[in-house]
Amino acid sequence: MAANGKSALITGAGKNIGRACVLGLAEDGFNVAINGSSDRAACESVAKEAASFGVKTLVVMGDVGKPDECRRIAAEAIKAFGAVDALLNNAALRPNKPFLEMTDAEWQRVIDVDMNAAVWLSRACLPGMVKKGWGRIVNFAGMNAIHGHAGRAPVSVAKHGIWGLSKALAMEFGPKGITTNTISPGPIAPDAEEKNASAQARQQTVAKVPLGRMGTPIEVAAAARLLISEGGAYINGQMIQVNGGAAT
Repeated sequence: MAANGKSALITGAGKNIGRACVLGLAEDGFNVAINGSSDRAACESVAKEAASFGVKTLVVMGDVGKPDECRRIAAEAIKAFGAVDALLNNAALRPNKPFLEMTDAEWQRVIDVDMNAAVWLSRACLPGMVKKGWGRIVNFAGMNAIHGHAGRAPVSVAKHGIWGLSKALAMEFGPKGITTNTISPGPIAPDAEEKNASAQARQQTVAKVPLGRMGTPIEVAAAARLLISEGGAYINGQMIQVNGGAAT
């Protein structure tokens, strides 16, 4: 599909859910800005795949856990494409460490990457959306925001914050033609982790899913594509759970 005149910025886009979102939106005709923090080769590979759909691509590396970097990332995407019409805040850290053993710096780092990055990037991209009277923000939470996770307290806090941010932005910017929603993936099988996970670990995970299997990045990306599409224009301020029924 040829470019539709709209552009998307996806963070954490070098693999798994982020990669699937890039390719799905490219197939839908969006020019795509692909952000990663360290693996440029993976991002370049995704960009090459996306370009096969006839859209423009941009690789913009940077640490979304830093406000100045978020502003630079957004500015580069806007310079390249004229605007960021759809912002997908997918990048996240999920360290597993006992609550009483975490340092203040470790706690803050997770909060910054998992929640504050969405704040900083939204602030950078929203003015252009408001000017055009059209925009989509999709924030990614997870089951940590629904029922918590021992050893991942800052992740649960940050993902609850993402949920709240989405609802607040939906109310404030909905009248301006901009929707904001949250996607909460459940047990998803990324390629690398799928290979490394033990059979017992996979069985224990799948046992908690009524559908009897782990999900795929493409299935999560399908929800993002719906929310960004014209067909999803009346969905605003919602959390869409893509988890096979593992949490309801």
